[in-house]
Amino acid sequence: MSRIGKKLIVMPAGVSAELKDGVLTVKGPKGSLSQEIDKVIKTNINGQEMSFEIAKETPDSNAKHGLYRALAHNMVVGVSEGFKKTLLISGVGYKANVAGNKLVLNLGFSHPVEVEIPSDIQVTCTSATEIVVSGIDKQKVGQFASNVKALRPVEPYHGYGVRYSDQVVIRKVGKTAGKGKK
Repeated sequence: MSRIGKKLIVMPAGVSAELKDGVLTVKGPKGSLSQEIDKVIKTNINGQEMSFEIAKETPDSNAKHGLYRALAHNMVVGVSEGFKKTLLISGVGYKANVAGNKLVLNLGFSHPVEVEIPSDIQVTCTSATEIVVSGIDKQKVGQFASNVKALRPVEPYHGYGVRYSDQVVIRKVGKTAGKGKK
């Protein structure tokens, strides 16, 4: 059995879960999320507690046991609290702003880069160099933040680029050749 799969999920007040035809639906104050659950995993919902068991042994049933428990936990956290990723932009003239449903980034290219914001994600720019991506679906928030980060990866010499707020950038030392050495 999976160690993660054995853990019990306790849903906070205001969050409810329902299993119907193999689809788990979690509803809360921030919205509703659905996830299809494989038949090899049995879902037990008792009041405000949810647990998962292996219904049928297969070669990958242990992995699915932990997977579906983790997905369900992320759904419960998402509809009750939500998820947030913060991106920082550093570089001369690098900046970001939100215009309508697009994120407009100036990242040192000859043109501004426009990124379409999905309807179920909120993007705010607290300053010209800080972007906050938030939403109820952990996968969508992380994927959007990763796509924005990939537009200008951080370079190791000056630290210019887009990075997560908690990301550590290991800086390299520049060239020292030609300074008095003969």
